[in-house]
Formats: sequence, structure tokens, C-alpha cells
Amino acid sequence: MRVIAGETKGCLLQAVPGRSTRPTSDKVKEAIFNMIGPFFQGGLGLDLYAGSGALGIEALSRGLDKVIFVDRDYRAIQTIKKNLQKCELEMKAEVYRNDAKRALNALMKREIEFTHIFLDPPYKKHTIITDLKQIAASQLLQETACVIVEHAHEMELPLHVEQLQRQRREVYGNTAISIFSFT
Repeated sequence: MRVIAGETKGCLLQAVPGRSTRPTSDKVKEAIFNMIGPFFQGGLGLDLYAGSGALGIEALSRGLDKVIFVDRDYRAIQTIKKNLQKCELEMKAEVYRNDAKRALNALMKREIEFTHIFLDPPYKKHTIITDLKQIAASQLLQETACVIVEHAHEMELPLHVEQLQRQRREVYGNTAISIFSFT
């Protein structure tokens, strides 16, 4: 795993030890950023279910100003911190150990508005629709924001989830990427 493009291009990233997380492949990561970028002129991102932090770190490398990383696994949090340090991006990040629902509630209280939310929950947990509903209702999205969902290819997400509208869906092997915008 590595950073594909931007200011920290080529930086090697560690995966979370064990089998509790599924790392996003470089091929899928590159496809995501080709769909939504590929580079940014600032913005604030949220990497929910962050795992190794690879998606958020890639977004920082490509120009986001700051990314908030959230994962409930202690080993994931330690891996994110190591990867941020290795890429010299610690000053552009906040890292929290929390579950998704609580993290979204805490962020709502801070009245933060994101330009990009990366949502990559464990495929077997089936929390995507619940998470999307909470994101839509939370007032956490800027008007031009997008929510990038990585999920199992056999899962077909609806075209609309509350005020979120699916703009695009692409399949890469066992992985699908669905992009939602705020309407």
C-alpha cells in the first residue's frame, strides 16, 4: 500500500495488523480519486471506518486541508497515527477512536461541514444505509460535498438516501464504489 499521487506520492503505508480490517487496494483507491478529483483545492474530509487511514491520507496528499480519521479498533488508530507520521501529515489530521454513530454525533456538535466523507465500513456489518441516513440528517455536508462509499459489489445502494443522491457507481472486482452528492 502506498500514496499514489500528490505531495506525499510514493510514501509506503502500513496495513492494520491482523484480519480485522480490509485494506483498500491501490487500484480501487486510484479509481476513487479519478472519480472525485483527482486533486483538490482545499477542503475538509472525514475518513469514517478509517482502517489504515489510506483514503484520508491520499486525500490529504492530493490537496485536502484536513482530514478527521475515525475507527473503533485500537490497532487501526495506532496504524493511522504511524502512517500520518511517516507521511509527515500529522498537523493536517485529527484521529479518534470511536464508533461511527457516536463520532458523527460528536462532529455535529462541533458544527463541522465536510467537503468529502469516505465511508468504508466492514462489508458484513451492513451499516451503510444507516450511516448515510445519519450523514444526510446531520448537517455535516457542505452544499457541494460528496460521500464516497466503498462496498461489496453485490450490494446495490439506492439512488436516494434522504437528501443524498447517488451520482455514480463503478465495480472493481469484489469492490463497488458509489458516489453520493448532497441535494
